[in-house]
Amino acid sequence: MKHLLKLQDLTGDEILSLLNYADQLKYENKHGIEHKILKGKTLGMIFKKSSTRTRVSFEVGMYQLGGHALYLNSNDLQIGRGEPVEDTARVLSRYLDGIMIRTFDQSEVEALAKYGSIPVINGLTDYAHPCQVLADLMTIREYKGGFKGMKLCFIGDGNNMANSLIVGSIKMGMSFSIACPKEYIPDADIMKWAYEAGNFTCTESIEEAAADADVIYTDVWASMGQEDESAKRKAAFTGYCVDVRVMAMAKPDAMVLHCLPAHRGEEISSEVLEAHQHEIFDQAENRLHAQKAVLATLMK
Repeated sequence: MKHLLKLQDLTGDEILSLLNYADQLKYENKHGIEHKILKGKTLGMIFKKSSTRTRVSFEVGMYQLGGHALYLNSNDLQIGRGEPVEDTARVLSRYLDGIMIRTFDQSEVEALAKYGSIPVINGLTDYAHPCQVLADLMTIREYKGGFKGMKLCFIGDGNNMANSLIVGSIKMGMSFSIACPKEYIPDADIMKWAYEAGNFTCTESIEEAAADADVIYTDVWASMGQEDESAKRKAAFTGYCVDVRVMAMAKPDAMVLHCLPAHRGEEISSEVLEAHQHEIFDQAENRLHAQKAVLATLMK
């Protein structure tokens, strides 16, 4: 494992190894055990999309690992003024020990890895969000004890979250269902892989998708960069709200996950979010621990 660009690049065993390492680092953190694994190392964090959880968790994670995180707004870099990504990759590789980038195009992340000589971590693209799904899987295992026989139901836009959740869930042996309008289905290649590799369902029916689910997951209907589509998407996703009606379709002990930020009253009701806030905010915390496992694995 040289980079974390998308979960398709990892084997199931590699994902499990990261989850086990994350559990270890979380335990040590909770018990005051220092782990300065990356002492003297510097992570460059390139942001073309703003963030709360990604910036704070990576910055704190590098500090706890003994290293330093350098915030790089794309507007302050030459890459924001037209410098080719291959030149930026080569220059930053001379200064840094790793790069985390949160951007729009997956091709930009892939190019940084291709032309640079240091580890590259995908902090989010329009195509994939692998760091978030590692935290999601970590949280599911904490609450459910494992993945075997589990069903994850995603309700909402077939976006980067859905794309990565499909891959991560199936590689861990879970079944996956998604309920979304037909105009907003996940990536075609990922769905083709999912149908061939595991137990996968894509439907417009919330009832079909949520039936007997162990995990109900949702995300905002309009992600960053899609603000001009908000009205259109709100109309298309009317009825795709995780509320008490939907939870009644799932198993009685179903947990709820949301990658945040949440728009209460749209993709999730305030009642459901508050009822499952422990799971959702454990999920948010686990971004820190899962990403520390990635950083330590790639950069030590």
